[in-house]
Amino acid sequence: MEYLSTDKILVIDLNAAQVEEEELLESLVEEKIGGIGIAKYLYEKYENDDPIVIGTGLLTGTTYPASAAGGITAKSPVTGSVCHCPVIYKLGVEIKYSGFDYIVVKGRSDSPVYLWIHDGVADISDASDVWGKDVWESTDELRKFVGDDLLQTMLIGPAGENGSDYAQVCYNHWSSPDRFGFGKLFGAKNLKGLAFRGMGLIEVAEPEDYVERSLEILKQVKENSFLEKKGLGQILTALGEEGVSDWIDPVTHRHSADYFTPYASNTALFLDEDPGLLEESKKEEPGVLVSDIYALLGFKNVGLSVKDAGHALKACAKYGIDPFAVAQLSGKTTLEEIKDSFDSINGEITIPGSGLFTPWCPTGPIFNDFNLSGKDEIMAWWERRQAVSMIFGIQPMFSLMCPELTEENMLELASLGTDLELTQEILDAVIDDILG
Repeated sequence: MEYLSTDKILVIDLNAAQVEEEELLESLVEEKIGGIGIAKYLYEKYENDDPIVIGTGLLTGTTYPASAAGGITAKSPVTGSVCHCPVIYKLGVEIKYSGFDYIVVKGRSDSPVYLWIHDGVADISDASDVWGKDVWESTDELRKFVGDDLLQTMLIGPAGENGSDYAQVCYNHWSSPDRFGFGKLFGAKNLKGLAFRGMGLIEVAEPEDYVERSLEILKQVKENSFLEKKGLGQILTALGEEGVSDWIDPVTHRHSADYFTPYASNTALFLDEDPGLLEESKKEEPGVLVSDIYALLGFKNVGLSVKDAGHALKACAKYGIDPFAVAQLSGKTTLEEIKDSFDSINGEITIPGSGLFTPWCPTGPIFNDFNLSGKDEIMAWWERRQAVSMIFGIQPMFSLMCPELTEENMLELASLGTDLELTQEILDAVIDDILG
């Protein structure tokens, strides 16, 4: 697969401590397009080996608006089914730039390891120095070891090592959209996680036309009035949650966006520093970056102050546990009680629809109504929208905001980028396969 691709699938056998590469065949792209379309195919190919598949979308890391995402596909300890979790922030792009479109991790290592993937090279590395450490300590240690503060990590903390059903795979220092307990799968494989760094380039079949059309779509996107807003508070307000913006504003430091995503959906809270500070803080841990609107809301609803809610989110990210599950299931109402409850969380959280996609994403439109009506129509739209986003590599929350990102223009850019004839009929077949 020459274009929009590294042309490589990485297969890592932890049992045998072996790394192999497979070619990403053009025929597979013609049939499954990319993202979770191909990730599901790879999961089924290696199903007997209990695989975890990490992949990127066909458009990930390009100039198509919000082409920021990758995904994790695996069997969830929470649902018992194969599910798909978005990879967000800058991590999805880094996976592709590090030299691989898809990574299949199968088997179990006899001792703790992490996978170091960089510039088309993959190493199975000893993780004994970081096993037992929290996510923040592990990320900092790996960055120091490699000598690169831009190293992107996908790691578990003590929750995953201890086998919690609600263990979360965290991205860099922060909580992720993982509502599926994928951190438990990592821990069961003795896999601390993965570290990525790469300077790879993506070839485009028709580069001038691709960029020109991308910028035309971006211009249309920027004409939408919701882009005057920023942050999680505005999202929750749009979803009908009153008082959240006023609650978090006193500790809001800034808002940030995922790669090439026009809406800043991540909010940094300064808990132990002046939120208005313009220069870099000299404190090691001044705050927390929040992307999980429902975890934030959950801690608000149990009565925590905004600072205590921020500290709870930080503690969950360090421990590597789903903060939404903690807020919903711990039954605790003080910060210290919540921190002490991590190892005793039990119960069930609801995964909407067919259970394939994470409720980290609101189950309906944000800011724009998309001309939808009725719960059934909205849920069907949401599941299809999530599937499409994770096929092409679009930031999944932004896809719920922006009608200008259409299946038609994603297919158009995919065809311009690959020089393949990728049609609506093919996309419909891929979605039907994903949704079952």
